[in-house]
Amino acid sequence: MSQTTQRAFVVEHLDPELGPWSALEYGCIARESHERGARFLLSSVPAELQMPADLAATKGLEVEQRSVEDIFADKKERVCLLDPAAQVELSPEDGDNFDVFLFGGILDRTSELRKKGYVGRRLGPKQMTTDTAVRVTRLVVHEKVPLEQISYVDYPEILINEHERTEMPFRYVKDAAGQPIMPPDLGACADTLQGMVDLIKKDADKSIDLF
Repeated sequence: MSQTTQRAFVVEHLDPELGPWSALEYGCIARESHERGARFLLSSVPAELQMPADLAATKGLEVEQRSVEDIFADKKERVCLLDPAAQVELSPEDGDNFDVFLFGGILDRTSELRKKGYVGRRLGPKQMTTDTAVRVTRLVVHEKVPLEQISYVDYPEILINEHERTEMPFRYVKDAAGQPIMPPDLGACADTLQGMVDLIKKDADKSIDLF
């Protein structure tokens, strides 16, 4: 990547709906990308999908109805598909070889994009939420931290109440306090969504968008 090229993280979102789990994750990705001088694009967004007010107000979020194939048609060779089925692990060197890092999104478009010839890289053997996958990718390609040197929390337990716990079946990045990094709430809008832990507590049975 040249010194003047801005790195971009792209999630293909083809679903005409957007649940609170996805909204929290997308807001978190947008904020973290913006703070580090990178772009975050939701691509292939259906025209009828209206973003929640608090997500739409989040700095760093770009919403595109065009697909990633159209947006980056002139630089396909610089697009890296984060693919659990890839044979090669993502490495710090990939930050020099690619400018765009692509995630299949909530309808699992990864297999379709794989067939279109995008170069694939893997983020290790364990399943991650979308925001975690982007966070790990950024740590590797932007901060040059090898995958195996990132501190993780696997399958953390969330305390629902004094009698109930739920295990999250994913790998998360560990924060300085040793806790899994999960999205906070989206901001101070009137319809502010709860942070991820609060959302889990509110409805432990809701599905989470996966990578």
